[in-house]
Amino acid sequence: MGDGGSVMAGNEDTRRQNLSALLTNLHRDGPRSRAELTRLLGLNRSTVSALVGELTALGLAYETAPAESGGVGRPSPIVHADDTVSIIAVNPDLDAVTVALVGLGGIVHDRERVATQGVPTAREAVELARVAAERMRARAATTYRVVAVGAAVPGLVRVDDGTVVLAPHLGWRDEPFAAMLAEATGLPAVAANDANLALLAECSRGAGRGLRDVVYLNGSPSGIGGGVLVGGAPLVGTQGFGAELGHTLVERGGLACDCGRMGCLETEVHLSRLLAVLGRDAIDSDELDRLLTGPREPAVEAEVDRQIGVLVTALAGLVSVFNPERIVLGGFLGSLFDAHPERFLQGVPAASFAPLAARLTIERARLRSRVLLVGAAEAAFRRLLDDPAGASALAGASTPPAATTPAAASIPAAAPAAST
Repeated sequence: MGDGGSVMAGNEDTRRQNLSALLTNLHRDGPRSRAELTRLLGLNRSTVSALVGELTALGLAYETAPAESGGVGRPSPIVHADDTVSIIAVNPDLDAVTVALVGLGGIVHDRERVATQGVPTAREAVELARVAAERMRARAATTYRVVAVGAAVPGLVRVDDGTVVLAPHLGWRDEPFAAMLAEATGLPAVAANDANLALLAECSRGAGRGLRDVVYLNGSPSGIGGGVLVGGAPLVGTQGFGAELGHTLVERGGLACDCGRMGCLETEVHLSRLLAVLGRDAIDSDELDRLLTGPREPAVEAEVDRQIGVLVTALAGLVSVFNPERIVLGGFLGSLFDAHPERFLQGVPAASFAPLAARLTIERARLRSRVLLVGAAEAAFRRLLDDPAGASALAGASTPPAATTPAAASIPAAAPAAST
């Protein structure tokens, strides 16, 4: 006789994998008809029907009537990921803590930037995030089911437990940020480097979608962070600190950097230096775009020109190291790109080792100001997408699960379904 237990375990694994594949597809690619899901996942109609029924029962999906097609046969219902299932996304920085409620499908339902009087401590950032999330849920017309918290932090974040080992601009060292968020909210929490999470977001839903070799650079009030996709896999490094591209040396004898060196990219190309010539203490991304793409005072133009020159040279060096298909620029670096796109599109290939730049494209991050928040949510959704039934049960538990870190490190398309 066969081993009945092994067969049952195998069937359970197959069901879990198929649920994951279906929900991930809806999350990444949007609503699909049952017929499309059957074709894309390579499953039979009855299996897809059963999986959709289970996701619906779990509160993770719902169906709507199809539009009249005029074709032969009965139209197939449209299946949607339920975007009321949400993540609290958190991004602490020098002058504010930004919090968003992000639903399945990457939908940003609400966002709040909480300005701070000074650089927030880790504990202050957690409390500001908790209170802001409560405000957003209280004013929402819809009831959201929040299943986890995700944080994008400008610093070195240990991948196995979400501890901020060092965020020099914030003055944080060895802060168990994911655990602190989990304790404050009663929800599982993940934390990772902000630029790595932005890379995750752009490769899932933005300018890096469908590509296997991407360099992402993000410019924030804290400095410049980087993320690199190599052959479809994120560059992580031994401790999860890989791709600290903001600390690429660009100017010997330049300004002192918080990392202890001189002339790093993030000291020579920095938002504060733009704000100084603009006569501003702080600025939002939309206004910065307007000021840099419109008529500019000579002092502003000179600083924009200087920063672009440094950035172009640095990007050319990164082309030699990574040979990417695309470079994506986020944050204020995207504003610099829009100020003079031709400087980048012509200057980077011209300054690069020519064969390595032959197929290079350069774009601004498509998610714009949402990129870090969507990236934090993508990481926090990972547990739910990997095991919809199991994670849903945990999210409803009265005892909060321990803090976890993203299996963020992976930026896959929807996993293939298992055959039944």
